[in-house]
Amino acid sequence: MKQYSVTTEINQESEQSREIQLHWKIECLYKTLGNIYGTQGLVLRASKLDAIDLMGSPDLEERIVALQRILQEDPTINEIEPPGNLGLALDRLEERVAEIFARKSIEDKIQQRIQEKMDEKYSEYIRDLKLEVLKEQNSSPENAQTLKKLGRLEKMEHSNLSCSALDILRPSCREDIIGQGKALSSIISKLNNPYPQHILLYGPPGVGKTSCARLALEMVKGQKGNPFKEDAPFIEVDGTTLRWDPRESTNPLLGSVHDPIYQGAKKELAEEGIPEPKLGLVSDAHGGILFIDELGEMDPLLQNKLLKVLEDKRVFFESSYYDPHNERIPQYIKQLFEKGVPADFILIGATTKSKEEINPAFRSRCMEVFFEPLRADHIRQMVVKSAQKLKISIEAGVADITADYTSEGRGANKILVDAYALAVNEGSEEETPLEVQCQHVYQAIRNSRITPRILSRASDRSEVGKIFGVGVSGYQASLIELEAIAFPAEERGKGNIRFNDTAGSMARDSLFNATSLFRKETGENLKNYDLHINIVGGGNVDGPSAGAAIYLAILSAIKGRALRQDVAITGEVSIQGRVKAVGGIYEKISGARQAGIKKLLIPRENLKDVPEDIKGLKIIAISYIKEAYSHVFSPSNEESGGELPLYKLMGMVD
Repeated sequence: MKQYSVTTEINQESEQSREIQLHWKIECLYKTLGNIYGTQGLVLRASKLDAIDLMGSPDLEERIVALQRILQEDPTINEIEPPGNLGLALDRLEERVAEIFARKSIEDKIQQRIQEKMDEKYSEYIRDLKLEVLKEQNSSPENAQTLKKLGRLEKMEHSNLSCSALDILRPSCREDIIGQGKALSSIISKLNNPYPQHILLYGPPGVGKTSCARLALEMVKGQKGNPFKEDAPFIEVDGTTLRWDPRESTNPLLGSVHDPIYQGAKKELAEEGIPEPKLGLVSDAHGGILFIDELGEMDPLLQNKLLKVLEDKRVFFESSYYDPHNERIPQYIKQLFEKGVPADFILIGATTKSKEEINPAFRSRCMEVFFEPLRADHIRQMVVKSAQKLKISIEAGVADITADYTSEGRGANKILVDAYALAVNEGSEEETPLEVQCQHVYQAIRNSRITPRILSRASDRSEVGKIFGVGVSGYQASLIELEAIAFPAEERGKGNIRFNDTAGSMARDSLFNATSLFRKETGENLKNYDLHINIVGGGNVDGPSAGAAIYLAILSAIKGRALRQDVAITGEVSIQGRVKAVGGIYEKISGARQAGIKKLLIPRENLKDVPEDIKGLKIIAISYIKEAYSHVFSPSNEESGGELPLYKLMGMVD
C-alpha cells in the first residue's frame, strides 16, 4: 500500500512538471510571435481570428488552439492537431514559428539592403524625377537643334534632280517589249490562270527579263481567272546583294527576330525582355510576285530557306527569349511566333546562268522560260523607240552603229543617252528638236571604250584553210574563226602539228579526232607536213563542237581548196566521220545569223532543236562529214591556184 502511494505521488509530480513545461513552451511561442508581429500586431491578428479569449484561457488546450488559429490564419479551428497530444501539437507549432521567424529575419536583411541601395541611388532618383517633371512640363520633344534639322530635310525634299533617262526609257507597255514577244506571252499564260506557277527566266543580261515580269503582272492582275488582285504587289530584289546573318538577327528576304539585347527602336519591348519579329520581303510579296534577279547568285543556304517558305507558304520565327506564358507579350507578337506570317506569293527568278547551274530544287518547282538574244534589227527598233520617248531626232545610221556595238537593250539605251548628253552640250538652244548624230554616237562609244559585239563577220570571199565554227558563251553565240596552214615537212614522216596552247583539252581531243579521220579518209600521213592550226583570238574552247570545223580547215590547207566564208559549221566529228550532236543550237543559229552567215551546217541529231521561224539563214543538217563538202568548199578553184576539183584529188564523190 505504501508502494502504491509513492508511485502515485511520483506520477502526480511528473504530470505537474510536464504541464509546467508545456506552459513555458506556450509562453515562449507567444513571446516570439510578439517579437515577430509586435504586441499590437499580435493582438490585432488574434482579434481577427477570434482568438483573444482563447489566448487568456487557463486551459492549455484552448491556448494551443489560439496559437493554431494565429499561425494557420484559420478562425474555424476548435481542436488541437493531433487530438489529445499537446506535446506533438506544440512541436509542430514551434517549427512553424521558427520558419516564420527565419523568413522574417531574411526579409529584414533584404529590406535593409534595399534601403542602403536607395540611399546610395538617392541622388540619381532625384535627378530622374526632375527630368520627368521637366518632360511633363514641356511635352514637345522639339528644340532649336531638332527644328533646324527638320527644316533642312524639308528643304531637301523640295530640291531634287530630274529622274534618270534610263527610267524614262524603261518599257511601260506591251508595245515597248521588242524581241521578246514569245517570252512575255509565255509568262502571262503561266500567271493568268487559276493555278499560277513559279517561273525561272533564263537569258543574257539586258534583254528585258525584269520588264517582262513586271508588265505581265500588270496585265493579269484584277482579271477573272487568276488570284492576283488589283493591289497585288511586285517586290523586286537583286540576289547578288542579299546579305543575311546565319544567326537570324538580320535577314531582309525572309525576316528576322530582334531580340531584347538587339532592339533599339522598340524600347518598351526591350525593357520587358520581349523579342520582336521583323517581317521580310517574302511577307511583303504576299498575294503578288517576288522577283529575284540573279537568283543563281544567292547564298545556297538562303536558297534552301526560301524553298521552305515556298513549300509552307508561311514564315515561322524562333527566339530563345520568347516565353509563351508571359502575359505582357502583345497579341501580334504571340501570333507571329505561334502561327507564323503568311507568305503566299509567286516566285519569278531571273538568271544569266545556264539551267544546269541552277539549284535543281528550284527547277523542279518552277516553270522555265528562255529569253532570246536580241538581234541587230531589235536593237535598231529600240533606238528608234527610245529616241521618240526622249523627244529627239536621230541621224540616219545612228541605230545601225548602235546595233554594231551592243546586243543588250540596256546597253543600247546607255549609248543613246550618252550621245544625247553630248549633243545637248554641243547644240544651241534654238535647235528644236535636238538631233543626235553619228559623230555623237561614235564619241560616246570611244569614251566608254566599247568594242564591237561581233568581231568576226561573214564575207563573200573564199579562203584556203579558213573556216567559221560557232561557239556559245552564256546565252550569246559568236563565230569562232579557225585557220590552218600546211608546209611539207623538212624530213618526210617527221612533221609537227602546232595548236593553240590556250584552246583547252576538249579542243585538243577534237584535233586528234580530226587528224585520225583525215588519214582514214585520204590515206595521207599528216607527219609529212608541218601543220599549224590556229583559233584566231585565242581563248579556251569549252566544248567539242569545233571538231568538224577543225577537220575541214586541215583538209582545205592540205589540199589547197578554198572554203566559203559565208558558211559556218558546228558539230563534233568522230574518227568514223560521223557528225555528232552538240548543245546551244538555238544560240548558235542566232549568232551565225547576226554575223552575216548565209548557211549553217549542224548535226542531223540537232534538227529538232531548230526554231520554226528562222529567216535569213539556211540550216543544213548532216550526218557525215562528207555531206559538208558540197556546202563549204568553193564551187570554183580560182582561189586555189587552178588545182583540180577536190573529188578528183581525193578519189571521192560527194
